[in-house]
Amino acid sequence: MARILAIDQGTTSSRALVFDENANVLGVGQHEFTQHFPEPGWVEHDAEEIWRTQQRSIEDALRAAECRTDDIHAIGITNQRETVVVWDRKTGTPIAPAIVWQDRRTSDFCAAHREGKEAMIRERTGLLLDPYFSGTKLQWLLDHVPDARVRADKGELAFGTIESWLVWKLTNGAAHLTDASNASRTLLMNLESLAWDEAMLDWLEIPRGLLP
Repeated sequence: MARILAIDQGTTSSRALVFDENANVLGVGQHEFTQHFPEPGWVEHDAEEIWRTQQRSIEDALRAAECRTDDIHAIGITNQRETVVVWDRKTGTPIAPAIVWQDRRTSDFCAAHREGKEAMIRERTGLLLDPYFSGTKLQWLLDHVPDARVRADKGELAFGTIESWLVWKLTNGAAHLTDASNASRTLLMNLESLAWDEAMLDWLEIPRGLLP
């Protein structure tokens, strides 16, 4: 029988639920993971730990639902959307801890450019220039992780918010994808075209090939 798997990857735990065709919950799994605070205002996650807890949650939900993977006809993902992961395309290994949506390490950068850039940013992306969104976090990683910018320019790295990271892992690296609802939280998507905005990519010095 057809089953639907819902993945709910949150800030403090990973959950999974199995539904039938009538939206009845047949099984649930949930596992918490570690919060890291390396400096005041910094919040990080281990993306591999997120994946491991999500795997276990899915296994628990399937077991509770007495369901096989072959019974799953569709998967939906909801997630902590502004959290940033950058990983090696060949190995699938993150190059640094994930920077969480709560993280404020790019506050000074945003404050310094807000007056001159915010009107343009709002018009193109619909967002404020704020550390909450993913774009300046991604820029920070490229500037502070050794060789990250060089490797990104060579096409060796992939960026994603958490749903992209999970899709990559679920497909063994076959799919590097996002959707408009998640991309719209990055500071990098143009509201009119629903595509990556070249002006924002140029300003933040983010290679197009890095993106899902």
